[in-house]
Amino acid sequence: MLTLIKEIFIWWNRQTLGTRIYTIIFGKFVGQDEFGNKYYQSKKNKRWIIYKDEIDASKIPTEWYSWIHFTNNKIEKVHKFEKYKWQKPHQYNQTGTSKAYSPVKKKNENIKKKYSTWKS
Repeated sequence: MLTLIKEIFIWWNRQTLGTRIYTIIFGKFVGQDEFGNKYYQSKKNKRWIIYKDEIDASKIPTEWYSWIHFTNNKIEKVHKFEKYKWQKPHQYNQTGTSKAYSPVKKKNENIKKKYSTWKS
């Protein structure tokens, strides 16, 4: 029951009731990425995503990013994406989490200055 209420009133969690109905009526399932996001396309060539968890545009892998933005490439029609051994797996935006990059050194590490301060 709570999920239905969230779908009606809250758009930022996943999808609204209107999006669900539009997807059922007009959407053709195109594929799914490794994060569980589902990609749809209508007959009028409108494309959209149903995110698995919370909505975050940085959760779209590069392979699907080109598809959603109508960028023509070789893998556009195939949707069998092969990654090379040297490629790292896609990570969504880590800002605000404990995994975020921080250039500040920790207290235990010695910081060597590349400059000398002025003496007054």
